[in-house]
Amino acid sequence: MEGLWDSPPSHFLLLILLLPSPCSGVMAIKRPKQGVGVQNLLEKAAERLKSLTPVKFTISSRTDTGVHALGNSAHLDVQRLSGRPPFSPDILTFALNSHLEHPDIRVIRAFRAPDDFHARFDATSRTYLYRVVTGRSLDALSVFDRNLCWAVRTDHLDVAAMQEAARHLQGTHDFRAFRSVSDNDWKNPVRTLLRASVAPASASPFTHPQEKRKLQFWDLEFESKSFLYKQVRRMTACLVAVGLGALTPAQVKEKLESGDPQSGPSLLVAPAQGLFLKSVHYEGLDWGPGKDWYNRPSVPGGCGPGAVPEAPRL
Repeated sequence: MEGLWDSPPSHFLLLILLLPSPCSGVMAIKRPKQGVGVQNLLEKAAERLKSLTPVKFTISSRTDTGVHALGNSAHLDVQRLSGRPPFSPDILTFALNSHLEHPDIRVIRAFRAPDDFHARFDATSRTYLYRVVTGRSLDALSVFDRNLCWAVRTDHLDVAAMQEAARHLQGTHDFRAFRSVSDNDWKNPVRTLLRASVAPASASPFTHPQEKRKLQFWDLEFESKSFLYKQVRRMTACLVAVGLGALTPAQVKEKLESGDPQSGPSLLVAPAQGLFLKSVHYEGLDWGPGKDWYNRPSVPGGCGPGAVPEAPRL
């Protein structure tokens, strides 16, 4: 069958939504008895695309069990039979969503991408959002929100102190004091935290109007090119402890400088259910309507090595 393998693979960038699910994290799990990962389900759905080569997803950001994603990303290659045009991004999105077995995983959008585009290494930054709700009457919290935030039983947080502590975390530091105690020691613990913010948030749309005055939602956001394992949840826990008066901003700075993940009054780790991977950023990605190609910016002095060719005219 001459020419069967002539059609080159098409390279795609996907944006993925992940709500609370029984999946054991995002990455593929090789032993079924240990659970199933989001990647396993995506690749099973991709089998229905009938690609000449198996479709493998490379996901940009790991998330633990119980963590949500408003905008994770991945890249993949799909190779069709000779003579058949590549899937359009819209058709690829529809096909994957049609065959996904879990209702809480959805492909939001697809883009054609340069052949050498890498979802993980080409990301310029990642933004995580942590939702906290405070109030004396947490029974007013909607059942729909209980797995989407960390409920802290208090009617007051010292937000000014939390913001001061967050400023200590911003910048380039050795963050080993905020990584999981089970994390590998060989990993470089130096990270640059571009932004750490604490701000009041609007009430959840699931909260009954009569109950809104009893609850206050808070958004903690962190942006960096990459994070250590459980770094965001540990930073969040320390900032909430500052808000409650259990820690001072100076103690957070001391913990950061100690380099010891077991320093401080306790091993503080915020629960997984309040954490969202809000977005993964790529330079030049245009979300405008009708934009199906990710034309990665060129390197200085000419076209980048993986520049996407001009989209075909149909």
